[in-house]
Amino acid sequence: MATVIPRQILDAWAFAALGVVLVIAAVVDVRTARIPNWLTYTAAVVGMIGHTLLGGLGGLGGLDGAMGLSGAAAGLAVGFLPLGAAWLAGGIGGGDAKLMAAVGALGGWRLAVMALFYGLLAAAVMAIFVALRHRIFKRTFARVLRFLFLLTTPTRPADPATPDSPKVPFGVALCLGGAAALIEAIFRGPLASKFLLGI
Repeated sequence: MATVIPRQILDAWAFAALGVVLVIAAVVDVRTARIPNWLTYTAAVVGMIGHTLLGGLGGLGGLDGAMGLSGAAAGLAVGFLPLGAAWLAGGIGGGDAKLMAAVGALGGWRLAVMALFYGLLAAAVMAIFVALRHRIFKRTFARVLRFLFLLTTPTRPADPATPDSPKVPFGVALCLGGAAALIEAIFRGPLASKFLLGI
């Protein structure tokens, strides 16, 4: 008879690893304005190997509830592709895109989508605070509106930022988004029923 491992145990290792990765990434990004490859690559590989060991190739041949290699690969792709396109266009750094790939490899595609959503929301709030603090909100808002208008025309719009534009730590915003998605997954998923409700 096969051993049945509760889903919360299957989630816990990946969630713990993801929490450590997000804290390290945020601290390093604040200090150096970079998210290092050693962190993102290691996290992605750990996610792929760990989910493969627990869930097999497709998540069906391994333990019940484990997402397997295919789930980790889907998460990696969903996390990387949107920000990878922005990276290639010159809008963000490569470390930000690789961080989201690692988030997806560890947490799966649903968590990657939520982390990206919350991360973009955090970046928008941070940008507003930075613009208000530097007293350039009106000027920045006008440039962004012009940029959005030009997106609807056949011409390629120029970047609305100027050389004197203050920078928003986008990597930190993604870490906050990842943390928010992780907390939501814990409180709304099987971990919540086990640890919070005592089921």
